[in-house]
Amino acid sequence: MRVNVIIPVFNRLEHTRKVLEALRKQTVFDAMTIVIVNDGSTDGTAKYLQSQSDLTEIRGDGNLWWGGAIEEGLKHVLPGCRPDDYVLFLNNDTWFGDNFVEALVQASKENGGAAVGSVIHEEGRDPPLVSIGARVNINRLAVWDLLSELSETEKQSPARQYRVDALSGRGTLYPAILFRRHGGMRPNLLPHYMADYEIAMRFARAGVPLVVSSKAIVYSPPVYGNDASSLSWRKRLFGRRSAHNVFQRLIFYSLVGSPVQRITAPIRMAYFSCSRAFSTWRSLAKRKEGTI
Repeated sequence: MRVNVIIPVFNRLEHTRKVLEALRKQTVFDAMTIVIVNDGSTDGTAKYLQSQSDLTEIRGDGNLWWGGAIEEGLKHVLPGCRPDDYVLFLNNDTWFGDNFVEALVQASKENGGAAVGSVIHEEGRDPPLVSIGARVNINRLAVWDLLSELSETEKQSPARQYRVDALSGRGTLYPAILFRRHGGMRPNLLPHYMADYEIAMRFARAGVPLVVSSKAIVYSPPVYGNDASSLSWRKRLFGRRSAHNVFQRLIFYSLVGSPVQRITAPIRMAYFSCSRAFSTWRSLAKRKEGTI
């Protein structure tokens, strides 16, 4: 058994150093292969990676984005994978304890070859748990975190495992055989955001359990990659760096839905977007009236 770790990076060398330090301390490090997909970094990342003998660097020209970088990593590792091997998606702005990878593998085996995600703890928060995994309502085009459904007591002491509707790329383990059976990433359609959810949901439709292990914890800084608070409304709605990109969300819901859901996705997106915008406006108006 080997665990093939794929990490897309673009600059942020200090994060890359930190995640590699965490990987090298893993209890199963001798059974791990590390592939860094360096998509055009300009901060010294390439020079640093060249000096590291225990990993493989794949270089992009800055246009791979997350989905394309993962796909390049899959092309590299899958030809050599055996039936009992795994692929682990990681972001470089994460770190974790020494038993992290072992916990993911154990959870996958316990659940019959499941895809297993990690819970996210945010640095400096109490309680530190900020994300378990995604719930997705395809009909209403809505995504939320399972964490919002938990009581305050359970947030302090979560269950050992949870079933979710989709898995992120911030520490998710897949049996390698799933990619051979059901395909890899779709970077031409989903180059960045939602690409991780799409492939997890594709596997789920084939009967693969999607599990999150509370023993597999990734730690993150207070603000990480999907923060869009500093973007203009135009970049927030249409920018490739935004998780709220309307075109990417439309493609995502078209890919993961039934034939009827795919056909009606544009209409439903327009309806729910207007409905939610109106609800927000009405709430703000009532709040303003209350202050007069």
